[in-house]
Amino acid sequence: MSTRTFRITVRGAFDGLTDGQRAELLAAAPEHDMLRAEFTAEGHLTYDLAARPFFTFRFLESGAAEEDILDATARAELAAESWLTDRGYGFKQLKSQAQDLSQAPLGKRGRREAARADGRA
Repeated sequence: MSTRTFRITVRGAFDGLTDGQRAELLAAAPEHDMLRAEFTAEGHLTYDLAARPFFTFRFLESGAAEEDILDATARAELAAESWLTDRGYGFKQLKSQAQDLSQAPLGKRGRREAARADGRA
């Protein structure tokens, strides 16, 4: 049985931040810049608080079956909530989106490599 890779994004908005929390997030903003976004097992947070109050966590999970994506998504949401709550940051409107990379359509390069592997190119 093959392992499936899941990319999960958890989006939301900061809510009711104090001036101190806002300053703390702004000071840490370079670590959470959207240009450095990546999917990681522990979750990678990005935001641009100077522009808008929204954030995105990006998680990378795996599972053996297609149904495992539901549990992976629930774990990602819980991890995002825990990270925010542990730091005392208010949040609202959490929404998740998950993608099973084994089901993702191949781009031109991927199709070309798959054709080579099948001996058709």
